Amino acid sequence: MSTQRVAGALEGLRVIDLSRVLGGPYCTQALADHGAQVIKLEPPAGDETRGWGPPFIGESASYFVGVNRNKQGICVDLSQESGRAVLWQLLEGADVLVENFKPGTLERWGMDYTTLSQRFPRLIHCAISGFGPDGPLGGLPGYDAVIQAMAGLMSVNGEHDGPALRIGLPIVDMVTGLNALAGILLALAERDKSGRGQSLDIALYDCGVSLLHPHLPNYFGNGRTPVRSGNAHPNIAPYDSYRTATSPIFLAVGNDRQFAKLCGHLGAPDLAHDERFIDNCSRCAHRDALKEVLESLLTAHECEPLAADLIRAGVPCGPVQTVDAVVRHPHTLHRDLLVEIGSYRGTGTPIKLSRTPATYRTPPPALGGDTQTVLTSLGIDEKTQQQLFDAGVLKR
Repeated sequence: MSTQRVAGALEGLRVIDLSRVLGGPYCTQALADHGAQVIKLEPPAGDETRGWGPPFIGESASYFVGVNRNKQGICVDLSQESGRAVLWQLLEGADVLVENFKPGTLERWGMDYTTLSQRFPRLIHCAISGFGPDGPLGGLPGYDAVIQAMAGLMSVNGEHDGPALRIGLPIVDMVTGLNALAGILLALAERDKSGRGQSLDIALYDCGVSLLHPHLPNYFGNGRTPVRSGNAHPNIAPYDSYRTATSPIFLAVGNDRQFAKLCGHLGAPDLAHDERFIDNCSRCAHRDALKEVLESLLTAHECEPLAADLIRAGVPCGPVQTVDAVVRHPHTLHRDLLVEIGSYRGTGTPIKLSRTPATYRTPPPALGGDTQTVLTSLGIDEKTQQQLFDAGVLKR
């Protein structure tokens, strides 16, 4: 884990972060981890996720703490003209603006992209919304679980004979944040050639639909509406969780060679030559029989040592671990996936760069914790700052 100050891949990039909740903050934390200066503007009440607890760490919920490190935090009331004047000053030296306001908000403030691009031709504007600015659902609010429902994700998640289930983490928000990150980096690469910024339209709905692999390709291929299959894969077998003598093991056997290794390790090499299981297509056609046979063999073994032996033998598998076990796992530590800055604990970046690694420099800011520092850097004198504090435009 790198906490020392080194030049990151995005050193010198200034990002103005007007986003709240998860998609935008997840994106901007990744930018900040890799060296960008991210200035997070919050309204007087703060990012609503500061209250999404328990648990709380100090005055902020752990939900907020998880996606807002390495940022400077200022509190500005953008509903007031004098607050928007501060934003205009911040944009003078900015490379990227990230926001997830309801479409039309910036337009009402006279800060639509046409206006922004005329004043700041190199600015990259990333707008994150629920459904995009137009179309049948354009401008409507979007939330992760709602998009999971509407984009078909819930329809394929859950047991075959059970109800549709929400995926147990905000996958749409997080993938939206990753797509925003990718879009910003693409726009920065293009700006190097053209010298011009551009506007990015990143919608949760689009990102949710984009996750429907292999269900959309399957639907295009056979015309059948995909159904829930529990932990089983719709295209591969054995690819499911299975009982052992202790806890469940997940097998992800993707080809006949791996299946033969599995059968041999379990002391049943002839199983790989059984006509019902001779290839993946046959195994998929006899899923129930395959699971019954495999579990009769697997229940003679304890999960952890079996999984360790199988994966080293070339059979993709793993124990179904709880979060606390993941935190304790030695490979989690080896991969620097746990971050500590004083009392702060967080999740490390999965993006590993050899020369310009991510660094973890500051914990998430207190609400308005950097307001005076940032405004002073803009050249706003103490008297003017005090007037803005007194008027409730700024908060510290």
